[in-house]
Amino acid sequence: MQLLSSEAIMGRRIGIVGAGISGLLACKYALTKGYHPIVFESRNTVGGVWTQTLKTTKLQTCKPFYQFSDYHWPSSVQTLFPDSQQVFDYFQSYANHFNLLKHIRFNTKVVSIKYEGPSDQDIQSWALWGGNGDPFGDKGKWIITTLDLLSQSIENNTQVMEVDFVILCLGRYSDVADMPEFPSGKGPDVFEGMVMHSMEYSALDYENARNLVNGKRVTVVGFQKSALDITIECSNTNGVEHPCTIICRTPHWNATEFFPWKRLYSNRFSQLMLHKPGEGLVLNLLASVLSPLRWGMSKFVENDIKKKQPIEKYDMVPDHSFLQEMSSCSVATVPAGFYENVEKGSIVLKRSKTFTFYKEGVLLDNNSTTHDHMEAIKCDLVIFATGFKGDQKLKDIFASPGFQDCIFGSPSNTLPLYRECVHPRIPQVAVIGFSESAANLFTSEIRCRWLFELLDGKFKLPNIQEMEKDVLEWNKFMKRYSGKYFRRSCMGALHIWYYDQLCKDMGLNPNRKKGFWAELFEPYGPSDYA
Repeated sequence: MQLLSSEAIMGRRIGIVGAGISGLLACKYALTKGYHPIVFESRNTVGGVWTQTLKTTKLQTCKPFYQFSDYHWPSSVQTLFPDSQQVFDYFQSYANHFNLLKHIRFNTKVVSIKYEGPSDQDIQSWALWGGNGDPFGDKGKWIITTLDLLSQSIENNTQVMEVDFVILCLGRYSDVADMPEFPSGKGPDVFEGMVMHSMEYSALDYENARNLVNGKRVTVVGFQKSALDITIECSNTNGVEHPCTIICRTPHWNATEFFPWKRLYSNRFSQLMLHKPGEGLVLNLLASVLSPLRWGMSKFVENDIKKKQPIEKYDMVPDHSFLQEMSSCSVATVPAGFYENVEKGSIVLKRSKTFTFYKEGVLLDNNSTTHDHMEAIKCDLVIFATGFKGDQKLKDIFASPGFQDCIFGSPSNTLPLYRECVHPRIPQVAVIGFSESAANLFTSEIRCRWLFELLDGKFKLPNIQEMEKDVLEWNKFMKRYSGKYFRRSCMGALHIWYYDQLCKDMGLNPNRKKGFWAELFEPYGPSDYA
């Protein structure tokens, strides 16, 4: 296999969109391999979503499973679950240590990326990625159009740059808010109070956030991490005098900070219980035979959560299994004191699949057919912690409608990315950090490692038809175990099998433990792949 010469590598310009953890990793690996990275970041600092967080936000993954393979946490961080400031400082320190900042253009928003080369129709006829199987191709370049957010000149604030390869590190939890739709006359427009998204709330500094909710009747919509954190902040500020109401549309198997049972899903044995993409006959039979154990393990964890949290008392028991929660990366950490505040009355839990607005607040739909029987919640402020449209953000960055359709795919399927990194029919582009896992930082790192081995010519991708077949196999897995959250493309319950595929592509031994029993039962983490 032909490797690129150092002269050829040094001439390659790689555009990286985003300076969160994935963007920093991509930049670092590009420099390590000798490429010329240019990182575009719309904010004025590195860190991605960690640049704007709530005061109560902490890391949900324990520290040993959330660290760079070649730059560990400083000894000054003693806690197992660092707070948002400690996480942000860790990323800043990483960027400084590897001298990445000089390669980042801050306050620069990427407006679009456009492929200059063969037409969309010609590209769709290719049998190999890029036309010839070369990750850099030989037929075109990408044109990146950027906007200088600090420029005072309307005429001179746009720039255009040509690059050989683009790495999209946009993340999925920022920028484009996912707001529910309401019938005419029943939405936020009829409400006399204030409505905002958690993204806007998180952008406030701690003092302004506290002042915003102080003395107000606040209603939070959602039941994942941001919703829980905002609710605990509001309840701690206002107490029982102005209790914070949280509307839960879909309950989740949320865990406490010290939750040992995640380790049950972190070893290779747990993954033998699941049907996997590309599995052979033996593994298929084994997963079928072990299905009662798979069910029992999920029930065991569910019962433990019900013992430790009063979710039965407040009608917050999910309708789905804990396995589905893990498989969709939906397990959130309940902030300390949350259910204590529920007991005290400073948090009011409400479960309702749908609701509407009226002049003084919101109306919960408790499956009644008349307005009189709907429960009215009076409030001054409604905060939607309802997530983001990450796939829309990814789609909108492409100038070509054809590429927009390719990357978005069908709403009834997962995003069609091979190895969750490249689209078989979009040349010279990679996506890092979009799909989730049990340890997002490390997953982004091993994907960057895989990508730059590919760019370096260490291995070749299969033909487009084979890649699309593999994408469909993973799509089938996501739908089977993640339920309605399949679009999150989560590797939470099958991350070791996924890492195995990446290791095999790179020519590495996927079995990273010493000894049969260790390989089968010891948890896998970032240190195993260092």
